[in-house]
Amino acid sequence: MSVHQLIASFFGIGYLGKGSGTIAAVVWTVILFFNASFNQGPLKWSVLSFLLISVVGVFSATKVEALWGKDHQQVVIDEVAGVNLALLFLPPVWYIYLIALILFRYFDIFKPLYIRRLEVFRGGIGTMADDWLAGLYANGVTQILLLFWASF
Repeated sequence: MSVHQLIASFFGIGYLGKGSGTIAAVVWTVILFFNASFNQGPLKWSVLSFLLISVVGVFSATKVEALWGKDHQQVVIDEVAGVNLALLFLPPVWYIYLIALILFRYFDIFKPLYIRRLEVFRGGIGTMADDWLAGLYANGVTQILLLFWASF
């Protein structure tokens, strides 16, 4: 297994088969939750991790596309980047992270609101872009829910 296969599959999770994208998203959500709960600067770490995962993910997804094909199910680094974006700027409360995770998976799987259109890009950008937008939508909806929640 090459370094790019290892990264694109998020350390082998992509090889688990059906549901591996959800598993990768759950694993990363748990990691971010515990990091945010126990560290003083979780926002900085979350932003930096999103940027690093996105850059490395685009590069690795582009490299493995020649082996596996376009946006192959073994590539789950895009789910990791997307859920990272879905969780940015949210308070580290388990049920808020769970809501954002569920919303992210909904947007990622069903691809409403122009998300599917982003898959037309070539290489790693096409693999990652739809998950970035799904993450943005999930974050936005979660932020709106928190605003309404706080008003009660």
